[in-house]
Amino acid sequence: HVQLVESGGDSVQTGGSLRLSCSISGYTYRRYSMGWFRQAPGKDREGLARISLGGGRPYYANAAKDRFTISQDNAKHTLDLQMSSLTPEDTAVYYCVVLNPCSLSLASVTQWGQGTQVTVS
Repeated sequence: HVQLVESGGDSVQTGGSLRLSCSISGYTYRRYSMGWFRQAPGKDREGLARISLGGGRPYYANAAKDRFTISQDNAKHTLDLQMSSLTPEDTAVYYCVVLNPCSLSLASVTQWGQGTQVTVS
């Protein structure tokens, strides 16, 4: 059973940067994909980025393109999300997830972390 624990959420000013990290424990298959979702107040959860544990290029949703970077460290068992040029619209709870391969849809998520709050003002 995989456990996901996010950290790094904080309050930042508009234009600032933040790095989120997800600690991964338990057994993970290289065929898995992992990613980041978020849920803003009053809105549905949306996928931001995913990456295959087996390698390959990351995939970004439009909301994350050019501002967010997803990365993994298989040796440290972590998944990070580097965010820059943040705006108040990025205020949300951010979740680390395990995904079925090749998809960033809500239906493809098989496991969620507990979330970490990001507030931009």
